[in-house]
Amino acid sequence: MARKSTPSAFDRLLDAALPMAAFDGWTDAVLADAAVAAGLTDDALRLAAPRGVLDLIAHWSNRLDHAMLARLGDRDLGAMKIRERVTLAVQARLEAIGRHEEAARRARARLLLHDAGTLGAALVWQTSDRIWGALNDPSTDFNWYSKRTILSAVYVSSLSAWLNDESRDKANAKAFLDRRIGNVMEFEKAKAGWRKLTADLPDPARVLARLRYPRRRV
Repeated sequence: MARKSTPSAFDRLLDAALPMAAFDGWTDAVLADAAVAAGLTDDALRLAAPRGVLDLIAHWSNRLDHAMLARLGDRDLGAMKIRERVTLAVQARLEAIGRHEEAARRARARLLLHDAGTLGAALVWQTSDRIWGALNDPSTDFNWYSKRTILSAVYVSSLSAWLNDESRDKANAKAFLDRRIGNVMEFEKAKAGWRKLTADLPDPARVLARLRYPRRRV
C-alpha cells in the first residue's frame, strides 16, 4: 500500500489558514495565527511565504489547479467533444474549492488590493493555460493567446456565479457556465467562418503597413 506523503510546511500553513480566512479575511494576523497552528517558526514562515498571505493564496490556487488536473486525468477526454471537455475542466476547478467558498470570496477581494499587483490575473491565466494544456490544445501563435484570454474571462465570470449560487447542487452556476461556453463556441464558429470568407482577401495589416511604409522605387 502506498504511503501518503507528509504535508509540506506550506500545505500545513494553508490548511490552518483556510478556516481562519473565511471569517477574518487573508490578513497578516491570520497568517501569524496559522503559522502557530501549523507549528512553524518565524524563520520557517518567512521562508514559506515571503510575500505573506499572497503566497498562501497563490499556493491554494496552484493546489486547486492540480486537483482539477487529477480529475481530468481520470476521464476519457478523447471521447468527449471540445465543449464538454472545457466545461468539465472549468467545473472541476470550481468544485475543487469545496467547503472553502467563503475563503475563496475573501481571497478574490484580497487580490483586488493594490499590493497584490497582477497576481490575480496571473493566477487566472495559469489556470486557463493548464486547462488547455490538459486538453492537448494544439493552438499556436495568436490562437494560443486568444483561447487562454477567452477562457480566463469565462472562468472569472463563472467563479462569481459559483460563489454567489447558494443552492446545494449549484444548478444556476452550472447553467451559467454552460451558456458562457456556448457563447465561446459560437464565437469560434463565427471566427472560422470569417477566415474562410476572407481567405482570398489581402491581409489588412499588411495593406496598412504598405500604405504607411511604401516601398522605395529603385
